[in-house]
Amino acid sequence: MRQSAQWQIRVFFGIWMLILWQFAKAPFSFLLLNTFLGYLPIEISFHVGANRPRNHFLFWAIVVVWLLFYPNAPYLLTDLFHLSLLNAYTTDGLLAMSVHVWIYFTFIIVSTLFCVVLGFWSLRHVAQTIAQRYFKSGWTAQSVLVVLLTFLTSVGIYAGRFQRIHTIYLFISPDLILHRLLAMWTPKMLMFVGLMTLIQLIAYWLFNRVTTPQPQLNNRNQKETKAG
Repeated sequence: MRQSAQWQIRVFFGIWMLILWQFAKAPFSFLLLNTFLGYLPIEISFHVGANRPRNHFLFWAIVVVWLLFYPNAPYLLTDLFHLSLLNAYTTDGLLAMSVHVWIYFTFIIVSTLFCVVLGFWSLRHVAQTIAQRYFKSGWTAQSVLVVLLTFLTSVGIYAGRFQRIHTIYLFISPDLILHRLLAMWTPKMLMFVGLMTLIQLIAYWLFNRVTTPQPQLNNRNQKETKAG
């Protein structure tokens, strides 16, 4: 991603956080923290690449930190359940034309799209970077990494949503968190992780299809342009 695009994202994030801080009130004040946490892995991914940092230890340290925070990006998908708090339907079963309802609908949707879409970019970027640096190719290693990281992400989402384990707790009380993480593996948990992994992989595949350049189409367009 170009530096100019990165700065546009940072500026938008800063403005959006100010909007949420000023206008997103209870019971939707959680959006401020969740959007901030969802943005962190996106920012972290800006600082890794095929040739940076050159130090392997520093590179993997950044990747580990990215992985710890990355589940916060797709985690916002589960915040869509909070739309039920809007009580958007009137007594006759129709959607209410309420300014309050549609403003908070906008808050939730924009935060979710921002973190999830750019989160998928960061997932692809990190997986692609690891494949380039250590597997000398790409597509197979990158695909395996995406599936593995998405599975781990789903586990993280479950831990955050149902165990109320925030990423920061891993640094504050690691022993307690480790015990809760080991005890949470149940059939229902695995069902949730499987479904969330499926949702993310389908969404990631769609994202990848529409954002990956198509060389043959580009070459054809260039030829048609020259011929014209």
